[in-house]
Amino acid sequence: MTHERPLTDFIHGAQRGERAALASLFEAMYPDLRRLARARLRKGSHDALLETTALVHETFIRFAGAACTKLEDRRHFLCYVSRTMRSVVVDSARARLSERRGGGAMRVTLSPRVENAQQQGEVEILKVHDALEHLAHYGQRIAQVVEMRYFAGMTEPQIAEALGVTERTVRRDWEKARALLVEALE
Repeated sequence: MTHERPLTDFIHGAQRGERAALASLFEAMYPDLRRLARARLRKGSHDALLETTALVHETFIRFAGAACTKLEDRRHFLCYVSRTMRSVVVDSARARLSERRGGGAMRVTLSPRVENAQQQGEVEILKVHDALEHLAHYGQRIAQVVEMRYFAGMTEPQIAEALGVTERTVRRDWEKARALLVEALE
């Protein structure tokens, strides 16, 4: 059960290295982080990526290890979490692809279709990750919308809240981003 302190106090305490604040922040945000991770992982094939719990825990471990990150409130925390989830998902996809390209072990696949489907999902993740660099030239917020929607599985209302804009603005940014992504991915 979380304490009566506001979430921002937990964030600031965690950044100062207070273990109790970090534990309380994790406890307070765990249901939200699981929802985001579940939404993200639902988009890919089940075996291609991490499981929900692993994604949440790895994301939070990276947050706990990033002492230099200055977050002011829940909004900033969600923006940071979406970027961190992106990093975890991309790193996982890269690791799985490198294992398939040798990785030192002899592998036997019973169904090449399953293997190819998983690999295509991971290749797509890496392509979108690379395309985000291209999108950032058109506007940082557009890249954040894609990052939050694609990599963190956030909904339009969640993105609007996290970025401090209206849902209509998020929809416009998403439409523009989709057009630019098609161009960048070709």
